[in-house]
Amino acid sequence: MNTIKTVAFIGLGVMGYPMAGHLAKQGLTTRVYNRTHSKADAWAKEHGGTAHATPKEAAEGADLVLICVGNDNDVRQVTTGSDGVLSAMSRGSFLIDHTTASADLALELDAACREQGVAFLDAPVSGGQQGAENGALTVMCGGEQHHFDTVQPILAHYSKAVTLMGTASSGQLTKMVNQICIAGLVQGLSEGLHFAEQAGLDQQQVIDVISKGAAGSWQMENRHKTMIADEYDHGFAVNWMRKDLNICLEQARRLDATLPVTALVDQFYADVQRMEGGRWDTSSLLKRLRKPQ
Repeated sequence: MNTIKTVAFIGLGVMGYPMAGHLAKQGLTTRVYNRTHSKADAWAKEHGGTAHATPKEAAEGADLVLICVGNDNDVRQVTTGSDGVLSAMSRGSFLIDHTTASADLALELDAACREQGVAFLDAPVSGGQQGAENGALTVMCGGEQHHFDTVQPILAHYSKAVTLMGTASSGQLTKMVNQICIAGLVQGLSEGLHFAEQAGLDQQQVIDVISKGAAGSWQMENRHKTMIADEYDHGFAVNWMRKDLNICLEQARRLDATLPVTALVDQFYADVQRMEGGRWDTSSLLKRLRKPQ
């Protein structure tokens, strides 16, 4: 199959909702499913696609099915469950999982898809809600080259970079590296801003200076203003970051990889959860440092 005209998008959270919208705007026939049906109905009203009662129903007749849900169990439910998409997908169609999930799940889905003659890619994304809304996500894929070549133009509708990292599960492993790096960066930025505040420095002026040098990062550029303002409702939630870091730490144990900073920051996020900050964004590590001792 070289032409993809009908797509199904499963999962309309803060990422999936705008991602599916980009596909509809490109003229693709877009069928959607969301666990909260009212959200799917709202999406269909806004974008002109069709909302469906089950993942299976949404996948019927689709050339390509895309998934962006919460965790491994959610993915299994919407793929291999009784009303999952694989019960409706035909030979020669494509299944892409954008969920940040385990490498084991990617291999499990790859095997299930092969049995049905369905092409599979694990394709977690980075860039957050802002990246999804602006069509500027980074997508890291695992799968076969010829399958990737077919779907890459579709993924490009909401991405600035789409890269094949290797065979099935390579996308998820790459996303783990991404989350490991982010954890240390956010903690470092939080400590720097906290130090500047305690030292009586103008935090904004400090960032203006150091962001031009080696300390600069995406996190610094995009999160410093809200962190200084003590606002933490601007991105990826702590609860989801802990889910991702647990995946990273479990995989590291299997690989005999040592991640001391990641393990420490994971515990700092546990502290934030105990502060009832599970829904705050990941930059709330600063809030933990600011709390009364």
